[in-house]
Amino acid sequence: MAGRVAEGELLLSDQEREELRRLCRRRNASQALVLRARIVLRCAEGASLSSVAQQLAVSRRTASKWRSRFIQHRLEGLHDTQRSGAPRTITDQMVAEVVKLTLEQKPKNATHWSTRSMAERSGLSQTAVSRIWRAFGLQPHREETFKISTDPLFVDRVRDVVGLYLNPPQCALVLCVDEKSQVQALDRSQPLLPMTPGSCERRTHDYHRHGVTSLFAALDIATGEVIGRCSRRHRSQEFLQFLRRIDKTIAKRPGQEVHLVMDNYATHKTEAVQRWLLRHPEYHVHFTPTGASWLNQVERFFAKITQERIRRGVFRSVPALERAIDAYLEEYNQNPKPFQWVADADSILQRVARVCERTSNSGH
Repeated sequence: MAGRVAEGELLLSDQEREELRRLCRRRNASQALVLRARIVLRCAEGASLSSVAQQLAVSRRTASKWRSRFIQHRLEGLHDTQRSGAPRTITDQMVAEVVKLTLEQKPKNATHWSTRSMAERSGLSQTAVSRIWRAFGLQPHREETFKISTDPLFVDRVRDVVGLYLNPPQCALVLCVDEKSQVQALDRSQPLLPMTPGSCERRTHDYHRHGVTSLFAALDIATGEVIGRCSRRHRSQEFLQFLRRIDKTIAKRPGQEVHLVMDNYATHKTEAVQRWLLRHPEYHVHFTPTGASWLNQVERFFAKITQERIRRGVFRSVPALERAIDAYLEEYNQNPKPFQWVADADSILQRVARVCERTSNSGH
């Protein structure tokens, strides 16, 4: 039988009885809710409040309360009602003041705010300051670097390079070329302590230098494959040798064009390099703007190899370093994956314009 009944009577429908029994069997239900369901089931079986209270080890008042709540509100009555909670102690004005101080002022004798210094200034607790900063995405302890290119051809070169990424010429090969110079062969002064449960890998802060090498690399933006070569010196001669290696490595079809994306480093513009390019008219060079190496996709590969193989490596000689780089390139090219370039030239230029506007209005 469903629906409301007279005060003092407790009758259950088949659906309500099954729901209460299911609630008593549910493992993840709260103990308080299970107890209330058992009280209702016992009362529905005809037991008195006194016997129900004795069987379930509760007071007669508690048994009466949940019996009455169920009669009035049925299953919904077994759940706790919403409570207003304690009144707010931090007003919107106090929150706005913390945000304003964080964005517009600096603490005395410090370059940025900490939760402790802001708590002293605002009169709030460190926990409250931390919650406010998280809510508004403020991180005074962090900073990032940037550089605005002063290249007078910045706009044209951005559109040229990005257009090459997003819409390369049909049947053309696009290679991002650059050098990672001064790669150091570093050996720690003492053996590493390997990682153990609860403890990360540890190494000494000091090291021994065993020389440097330079990694010349060309990234195929279509396949992600990398042509690489290590060289002890970093001159125009070495760059020419790398261009010849590129020419021998790639499988060009007759008439196929090769587009090279490079930065404005002096070794890329010498007379010897210009003569080589004139003898190979199928090669077309696209220069990134000065101070905008982030436009060259091969820089992303340099970051990857540095993080995965070089930074935490231990090398007792330059040949050992070069062997490690060659092994990484061989393994990487077995399953290459291209980097997905998604930003168009207009969005990049708009972001640069916003940064320029902010720096011009920063007061520095």
